Amino acid sequence: MNEPALEKFIRYAKIDTQSKDDSDTYPSTKKQFDLLNLLLKELKDLGLKDARIDKYGYVTAMLPGNLPPSQNARGKVPVVGFVAHVDTSPSASGANVKPQIIRAYPGGDITLPGDPSVVIRESENPELKRNIGRPIVTSDGTTLLGADDKAGCAIIMTALQILISSPTLLHGDIRVAFTPDEEVGAGTKFFDIKGFGADFAYTVDGDTPGELNKETFSANLAVITVHGRNIHPGSAKNIMVNSLRAMADIVARMPKDVAPETTEGYEPYIHPHIIEGEEARSTLKILLRDFNTAGLDVLKRKLESIIAEVREIHPRARIEMQVIEQYRNMKDYMGKDPRVLDCMWEATKRAGLDPVWVPIRGGTDGSRLTEKGLPTPNLFTGGQNYHGPTEWLSVDGMNTSVETVVNLAQIWVEKSSA
Repeated sequence: MNEPALEKFIRYAKIDTQSKDDSDTYPSTKKQFDLLNLLLKELKDLGLKDARIDKYGYVTAMLPGNLPPSQNARGKVPVVGFVAHVDTSPSASGANVKPQIIRAYPGGDITLPGDPSVVIRESENPELKRNIGRPIVTSDGTTLLGADDKAGCAIIMTALQILISSPTLLHGDIRVAFTPDEEVGAGTKFFDIKGFGADFAYTVDGDTPGELNKETFSANLAVITVHGRNIHPGSAKNIMVNSLRAMADIVARMPKDVAPETTEGYEPYIHPHIIEGEEARSTLKILLRDFNTAGLDVLKRKLESIIAEVREIHPRARIEMQVIEQYRNMKDYMGKDPRVLDCMWEATKRAGLDPVWVPIRGGTDGSRLTEKGLPTPNLFTGGQNYHGPTEWLSVDGMNTSVETVVNLAQIWVEKSSA
């Protein structure tokens, strides 16, 4: 009942839950059920009798409020939800994760033991300096760590544990949910918002302690397909149409000043993400991101202009582009009740941090939940460098997030009873 968040996280991190692009199943990988079912068991062990998992893998439960009837007359205190996802990114292996606990980070670069070529550099990680002398967790360098978002899972479970074991901490009804497939953009595809029953919610899926998120990118996916013609290279003259050459010319023309590597803050980007193919056919997936949703059309037109130029160079290749909507900036759908953000800010301050609003240069499950009518801003976890082997986690940051979640539950009571 009193297991620290760190021990929970280490246990969860060792379970391979990597999701997969272009899968025809939901979740995209069956192995995500290994952690989902473990979380279900742990929720039931905490005494949450309505804990359940549905056919899509969504794990949900409710911690009933402990308010005197007079304090919550006519349901004045909203039902608040907390959400985290179990899957890890397809970008790096999530199998055989070996978490490395550095009990007192001494400062400087960290060479990871499983692959000495993988180094977490202090110059690239300002948060490392704030953790000198404090515990952090890394992978061994051969896999990602999985703090995105298993730290969020551990934070929510630990906060529930604290609230259950401390009946003097007053709170309304609290709903929790653990989702699959967030990393492949499908975390809320079948999520039943009405059945979840929360009035407001928070994803616990951020990074730097104190940073709060009420804005995300708006996102589209562009898929360019180049059709060529293959023939044996020995007799290819004037016959072969190599789709790879045309695709290379497309990539080479993408603006280098509108890329993740060269932008920050509110700047948009075009990001070639996954490329596959051979001479006869190749495909390229491109992430289009802009905080201004109308700006996505500007990015699309840039690609259309590039394609038109490459068609002239490769007239025998057939080039197609499809644009798929992914998610939208949560700020545009956050709603008019200021408490959802005010409570978040106050909870962070009470945890001893100086909160700051930071736009997410990405998205969360909260992006789609907010768009669908459930305002769901995002809380920090303490993790850094997501989606790769240099990922690391501040243990203090994770514990402060636990404290923030517990504070949130109480502040909603205060705000609603005032």
